Amino acid sequence: SVRLVESGGGSVQTGGSLRLSCAADGYTNTIGWFRQASGQEREGVAAIRLAGGDAWYADSARGRFTIARDSGKNVAYLHMRNLKPEDTAIYYCAAGPPNRMLAANEYTSWGQGTQVTVSS
Repeated sequence: SVRLVESGGGSVQTGGSLRLSCAADGYTNTIGWFRQASGQEREGVAAIRLAGGDAWYADSARGRFTIARDSGKNVAYLHMRNLKPEDTAIYYCAAGPPNRMLAANEYTSWGQGTQVTVSS
């Protein structure tokens, strides 16, 4: 397993943008971003393979969020734009060798989470 450190959360108004970062302290096959809103289950948002850069998105993220990586540094980014109040959640990054890229139970390491709050 690897240790993950997230950064970049915060509070924005509807339509605003944020960039989240996730740094792994060692090699990992894939980094995924997940979020959990209060009272709801954790859901996959986006994932990227560090070698090659293949990316996957949840329907809720496609077109507004972009996942990118710096494979040389084992870092992944989640660029979020046109944010909506329903995007408010704690965002977690995770690392692993998943087969199902947005399935939380296929990831083996998790970051501590970073809060994203979008106000209307």
